[in-house]
Amino acid sequence: MAFFDLPQDQLATFQPKRTEPTDFDAFWSGTLSAAREHPLAARFDPMDIGLQLIETYDVTFNGYGGQPIKAWFLKPRGATGPLPCVVEYNGYGGGRGFAFERMLYAAAGYAYLFMDTRGQGSAWGSGGHTPDIAPDGDSPQHPGFMTRGVLDPRTYYYRRLFTDAVRAVEAVRSRADVDGARVAVTGGSQGGGIALATAGLVPDLAGCLPDVPFLCGYRRATEITDKHPYFEISLYCRIHRDQVDTVFNTLSYFDGWNFAARAKAPALFSVGLMDDICPPSTVFAAFNHYAQERKEIRVYPYNNHEGGQGFHDSAKLEFLKGILR
Repeated sequence: MAFFDLPQDQLATFQPKRTEPTDFDAFWSGTLSAAREHPLAARFDPMDIGLQLIETYDVTFNGYGGQPIKAWFLKPRGATGPLPCVVEYNGYGGGRGFAFERMLYAAAGYAYLFMDTRGQGSAWGSGGHTPDIAPDGDSPQHPGFMTRGVLDPRTYYYRRLFTDAVRAVEAVRSRADVDGARVAVTGGSQGGGIALATAGLVPDLAGCLPDVPFLCGYRRATEITDKHPYFEISLYCRIHRDQVDTVFNTLSYFDGWNFAARAKAPALFSVGLMDDICPPSTVFAAFNHYAQERKEIRVYPYNNHEGGQGFHDSAKLEFLKGILR
């Protein structure tokens, strides 16, 4: 894929008008309040998976609707803390897999929680362990998760997932060996979009590190790329011609641009200028709308959706030292 989006000099200042529902804040305040009516019931069960230098815990906590969500928690063996912590969210279609697949941040000296993604885990990786239950009803959908319950923000899939993500932060903050004032969130693609949403919903995070974030600028994305997962929305609207406005009204409650405008944590973004899955303009718009002045974006001109990979992991570790140490 060659360059297909705006030139880089235009991307640097691209800040389109956001479509924001008038009850955006009330919707999310009510959603999180309802989730907190259920006990968090965070449980961290120690596991011996053969790692000599890292302690591993099988985690269960209650997310949206009081439903149990799985995660992994890792920390340097013997560390008593309180430790700074990194919470990570996964890319589209993946699950939490095996705990030993995610050792970077614990090896760097941080406490680390990797959240399973409800209903996902069967498209790539090593599987997931959390079902998706839609207690508020559902509607016809295109295969995948992008249109699950999309005719009403109250039933939309990402309402449940974003709530899980906030509760994951609350779960790690319940531990005595975690410094609740030094918690950062991160993730790539879908995980980056979830990290942005969490930063917009949790006002006192220490940092937000979204890599090539998905779930930003849905309408623009569907207009300039025909790659999945955004293409799921296009295909749904192709069939349900009379529901287009309803679909994008729902999606406006879950747009990373709107969460970015509320985020207060220092941020490090990444973008690939040849990324036809999460188009560069949708990422730059999220970055330009991001409310915290302490923010950076690393640009990888000749990369697609893989972004910076190891190069960017190095940048993230350096950024974390600045905000968590």
